[in-house]
This record gives sequence, structure tokens and C-alpha cells, in this order.
Amino acid sequence: MHLVMVARRFDVMKQMAEELTTRHGTNCHIVAIDLTDPQASERLMEEVDRLGIEVELLVNNAGIGLIGDVETTDPDDVRKMLTLNIQTLTDLTYRCLPQMLRRGHGAIINLSSQAAFQPVAFMGAYAASKSFVLHFSEALWAEVRSRGVTVMALCPGVTRTDFFATAGAPGWLEKHTATTSTRVVKSALKALEKRRQYVVTGWKNYFMTLLVRLATRRTAVNESKRYFRPSKRKEDKKAVTPDNPPADPADIEPAAAETDATV
Repeated sequence: MHLVMVARRFDVMKQMAEELTTRHGTNCHIVAIDLTDPQASERLMEEVDRLGIEVELLVNNAGIGLIGDVETTDPDDVRKMLTLNIQTLTDLTYRCLPQMLRRGHGAIINLSSQAAFQPVAFMGAYAASKSFVLHFSEALWAEVRSRGVTVMALCPGVTRTDFFATAGAPGWLEKHTATTSTRVVKSALKALEKRRQYVVTGWKNYFMTLLVRLATRRTAVNESKRYFRPSKRKEDKKAVTPDNPPADPADIEPAAAETDATV
């Protein structure tokens, strides 16, 4: 079996490739490339063609997230996230799918999220990108299923990875219940065997996606605020004193102004 591993971190992939080869005899090929580059998918497929490999299973699991309020969010970071989560995934899907259809077999797993089922405050662009992945994958599932090919969206809940730390919420994972990546993979492969259009890992997570459909959209998005609301920045916490008056005293509630409480 050939496995093409794609990411920026060559050393990490090399270690994983050696382990897979030792334990399972997998023939691994490492392609170190930045998938946030708009041209990355084209260069990747050129390398796959050079190796003479036919893609039987494509797993689009590369992705990044951003958590924060509007003022602290870098638009360039948002652009990179959307390029990776949407553009690269879509491009690779359309480059691999025609070959699978010609052969009459093959499968694609696109990594979505439980967040795909609702808008999520303070990570709006990320949740929206995962909604795209879910709807895009379901549409393709309907188009190609009768031709022997399966396209499935994988929608995990909170998982023990470095996602939240790199997304801007260090320490968040330690305060919440999470599953393991191993369980997510097992759920995905089991669902793929059944040729499902999507799978939400964990029955509690699946139940939550159903509750969101019953709630009003206003309720759903307002409830999401309590999960990722950023802590107040230092400049928002300065004490109001005679030496540090507020810009507009009318903005301070009477009790706060009288007691020099922080605002």
C-alpha cells in the first residue's frame, strides 16, 4: 500500500512514516508543502503523477482554526485559513474525483466539524468554512454515489489535538471533555464502509447537532458565545482613577465610578 503524506513539517511526517513502515509495511511518500499556498494542490498532484500513484482514498484532513474577537483577528490569517479549509480541499477533491469516477471506485473523506451545523461566535469564519465542507461533500455524495465512489464529510466534536492551542485558545481543551483522534478515525472508517454522506463522531455530539436544528438561529448563535468568548484585554481592564480618567465619564456606570472599580 502506498501512502502519500502531505504537510509542512517534514521531520514529523518522517517519524510517522518510519513507524507506519515498521508496523504495517506501508510504502510512505512524504511531500513537504504549505497547503495554505493557493498553488499547493496543483504542485501536489504533479508529484503524485510523477510517482505514478492512483489515488484510491483521499483524506482532506489538513485544516486550521481561528478563535478571537474582531479587533484581534488578523485578516491575513483568515485568508490563509480559508485557503486551506476551503480552496485547497475543494481543488484536491475536483482533481482526484474524475479519476475515481473513471475507475468506478474510490473514496474521499473531507474533514468538517460539529461546528458546521451552526454559526459559532468568535470563530465565525472557521465555522462557516466547515459548513462549506459539509454541504460540498454531501452534494458530491449525492452526485457520485451511484457510480461507485463515496464522498463523506467527517464531523468530529472536541478532540485531543493541538487545535485549540494553535487557534488562539490555549488551555481551553483541558477544561472540556474531549475524544481521541484514534476514536475519530475508527468512526470515520466505519461510516465510510457504510458509504455514509456524513458522520458526527460520538452520540452526544450528534444529539447536539439535532438540538441546533430545533432551536431558533438567534438562540443557537447566542448560546455559542459562552464557549469561546475571549477574556478582556489588558487595555480594557485599566482602573479608573484621578490619574487615569475615562475617555467619557458617561460611559462608566455610577457604581463603578464611585468605587474606582475596574472596567
